[in-house]
Amino acid sequence: MDRDFLIDLFADFGPITIRRMFSGFGISADGTNFALALRGGLYFRADEQTIPRFEAEGSKPFSYQTRAKTVTVASYWQLPERLYDDPEDLTGWARAALAAAQRAALRKRPKGKKAAKTRVAVKKKRTAKTKTVAKREPTAKKKQAAKKSRSSS
Repeated sequence: MDRDFLIDLFADFGPITIRRMFSGFGISADGTNFALALRGGLYFRADEQTIPRFEAEGSKPFSYQTRAKTVTVASYWQLPERLYDDPEDLTGWARAALAAAQRAALRKRPKGKKAAKTRVAVKKKRTAKTKTVAKREPTAKKKQAAKKSRSSS
């Protein structure tokens, strides 16, 4: 898949951003990555709400082989072949994939004031540790070296 093909495919969806990613492309809208074009396939972001649709179509999650094992990425599922010829239905699937990606992004963000307080507490703790380190007494070796330098002056 090339860039022009992807632009045409998502024409009904609306504006998208296509960026080089791994051996293919990452496709995003509104700053959220919701699709991958890799290894000749198109994979949409999926979650517990959308995976049943993919399963009903016989789709599989994205997977790749390493030297030791096969790695399955359960959050991206292959787009059913029939959707390449149905731009209207593909647009609905793309919107669902974008919504799944946005839900995932919300789960990753810290929640409200509690998270902000935690960050402030951690910062204060780090600052306190720094001050403690700065107030430490000099070691015996440093005291001895300081005495020598004073007596030789």
